[in-house]
Amino acid sequence: MKKKSYELLRSYLFITLGSIIYSLAFCWFFAPNQVAMGGLTGLGQVINSVIPILPVGFSVFAMNIPLFFLGWKYIGGHLLVSSLYAMAVTSFGIDLIDATYTFSPMDPMLATVCGGVVMGIGLGIVFAEGATTGGTDIVARLLKLKFPWLPLGKLVIVPDLIVITLAAIAFGNINSALYGLVALFIYSKLMDTVLYGMDTSKVAYIISDQNKSIAAAIMDLDRGATFLHGEGAFTGQEKKVLLVAFKQKEIVQIKRIVNDIDPTAFLIVCDAHDVLGEGFHAYQKDEI
Repeated sequence: MKKKSYELLRSYLFITLGSIIYSLAFCWFFAPNQVAMGGLTGLGQVINSVIPILPVGFSVFAMNIPLFFLGWKYIGGHLLVSSLYAMAVTSFGIDLIDATYTFSPMDPMLATVCGGVVMGIGLGIVFAEGATTGGTDIVARLLKLKFPWLPLGKLVIVPDLIVITLAAIAFGNINSALYGLVALFIYSKLMDTVLYGMDTSKVAYIISDQNKSIAAAIMDLDRGATFLHGEGAFTGQEKKVLLVAFKQKEIVQIKRIVNDIDPTAFLIVCDAHDVLGEGFHAYQKDEI
């Protein structure tokens, strides 16, 4: 019970951190430089430009309510609760920052790049904890149910492109939309990096006449090894190919072992993501 409570507290602390980063990115880089935002935050910008009395955060909160019912129905209660919390923190954060401090405009391209990076990190942290900031993020999670093989960052792009187009029409400024597209590309990439790129695993294929000795040395590192059966295309000679999955930090040790045992060995190292099994990750049904 204590472990479960600790994990829940840790999850909400990270959701809070990601939501605050998101709010800061919007108030610091996007709003003062008229960089068009995607999602309901972008629609909130449009409403605020037309009706200044309505704060962006409040508008976003109101528009999110029907989307959260859809999320609850198709994704589950955890998403509803955690996402309501994330949305409340981001909405309140945006309005609080806006009311207490006004950021000065800067070079639009600098704001676009920096804002995209910071926002992507914030969104990635929130999504990694199984929550969303609401709006088109929920739409992306719903699309993920239909297209589970697509990275979440790419799915976010689809509804956000529509909103950015509407924002450009409302602002009457094509530059705002173009900057928004650049920011959208950057934060979708950063989001995928936070979600999927932190898994810095590698897989190695090793062809050597000393494969048993190499396998024994690698297993001493507490890593498993598997023999694949191969055949030389030119000689027709049967060979065993050693397959090893390992963490990025172990790559130097793996190379050293192979070189010390057989300097003539053929070694191929490739990037590997979503490695499941002993020593790596366990399968999660609701993993994004």
